[in-house]
Amino acid sequence: MGFWDKLKKITGSVFGTAISEEDEAFFEDLEEMLIMADVGMTTATEAVERLRKVMVQEKISGQEPVKEALRSILAEMLTMEDQELHISTRPSVILVVGVNGVGKTTSIGKLAARLKGEGKRVLLCAGDTFRAAAADQLEIWANRCGCEIVRQHEGADPGAVLFDALQAAKARGVDVVICDTAGRLHNKSNLMAELHKLRKIIDRETPDADLETLLVLDATTGQNGLIQAKQFQETAGCTGIILTKLDGTAKGGIVIAIARELGVPVKFVGLGEGIRDMQPFDAREYVNAII
Repeated sequence: MGFWDKLKKITGSVFGTAISEEDEAFFEDLEEMLIMADVGMTTATEAVERLRKVMVQEKISGQEPVKEALRSILAEMLTMEDQELHISTRPSVILVVGVNGVGKTTSIGKLAARLKGEGKRVLLCAGDTFRAAAADQLEIWANRCGCEIVRQHEGADPGAVLFDALQAAKARGVDVVICDTAGRLHNKSNLMAELHKLRKIIDRETPDADLETLLVLDATTGQNGLIQAKQFQETAGCTGIILTKLDGTAKGGIVIAIARELGVPVKFVGLGEGIRDMQPFDAREYVNAII
């Protein structure tokens, strides 16, 4: 019997004071399913308890009505007021952070293309001076998007590159500076301290600029993504998340846990390798894919 077929076995007792063993088994299996989707223990428990109350209060039964109730609960958990990019000043700055291999540079290219398509003048800052050919990769994206780029030699001080980029942006009337950063493990204190330094340079050189700090997370990371998000939030003050590789996983539920525990909204999702394969996050659409 399929998981959702068990709903057919739930009796009317779920609407009364007594809950049958079959009813309890359904709720336990549902909680386990959400945990397996990386929603997280705390969030999964809360969602199931809320579903249980809604089913009783509204006398909901049957597969589709219960699924729809669960979708609404999860979407509400994910929906936050601040899911738009705040980049109204000239220049505005977007600092992109994350661990190695999550797709930061690719995400920057896609985001630059999106903003360029909206009529904004975009400048890319090659702040990842440690990874071999990182600046070359970013320059390829700059050329594809028709954006400007500021870069230096491999091994240069990332702060110096960012300083040059901000000065160039102010001189050229650039709308948005998007700064790449070296991939760093969230538990490496010296690398995380460098992010703090970059934030200080932005605050000093463009004190009135809108600043977005976007954390790039791999949707396949699982619960480690929550640990990463907590550390980057403490160090860099993340304002949003870009969730990558969502097309390659049946999970990705970790963003619900992050939204609930940290209050950091998902702003964009990556759905492929193409330049147009980044979309604004839609909580309802996302939940429909999980359930």
